Amino acid sequence: MTSHEPRQLIHLESVSKVFYTEDMETHALVNVHLDINQGEYISISGPSGCGKSTLLAILGLLDSPTEGAYVLNGKPVQRLKLSDRARIRNREIGFIFQAFNLIGDLTVYENVELPLTYRGMPGSERKQRVREALERVGMGHRVKHYPSQLSGGQQQRVAVARALGGDPSILLADEPTGNLDSANGEAVMDLLSQLHRSGATICMVTHDPRYARCADRNIHLFDGRVVEESTQTAPA
Repeated sequence: MTSHEPRQLIHLESVSKVFYTEDMETHALVNVHLDINQGEYISISGPSGCGKSTLLAILGLLDSPTEGAYVLNGKPVQRLKLSDRARIRNREIGFIFQAFNLIGDLTVYENVELPLTYRGMPGSERKQRVREALERVGMGHRVKHYPSQLSGGQQQRVAVARALGGDPSILLADEPTGNLDSANGEAVMDLLSQLHRSGATICMVTHDPRYARCADRNIHLFDGRVVEESTQTAPA
């Protein structure tokens, strides 16, 4: 097989983020450089308040940098208007949140289908995508259940399916095990590893060093700066 350079999916150049209040400014990110290639599994770690969630919000187009450039799939996105950001977010980015963020009065199926409905996707295609995504996370047998009828681990699996349904360029996971006990946390991490092995690009924020080691590469933040970057050695 011919070797080829991995395709760059995300490029951050000199990204800084400053939050202003009446009497002070807080530098949440300072001169961050970050490249993520297609198919990589990246973890972002560091102490509370170091800028992890701010960085993930910028990567997910939920926030904009105060300074610096953000290139996603070859296109600069740091200055886009809100409607364009929302459209790209819906098509390119899958979110997995600590709190699951499922809608309680929608079934499992409807929760996974909702982002696809916003795209105006035909019903037959939505149905196929939802079924495939739920099967991938082992929840195909729970399509008619409501979130309240599921355990925390099952709810997070549905949240992963919702992120996968749109076939995003990258999955952004914000403390995906934070609300789970250790057994369910391990199961969700195993699921993310399986998805990565099948080709998914993942960027995960975690405070747990055990889970950070699941990634190919760990970015360690401190006071808004990248202070260390380490690459995991694959087992022989």
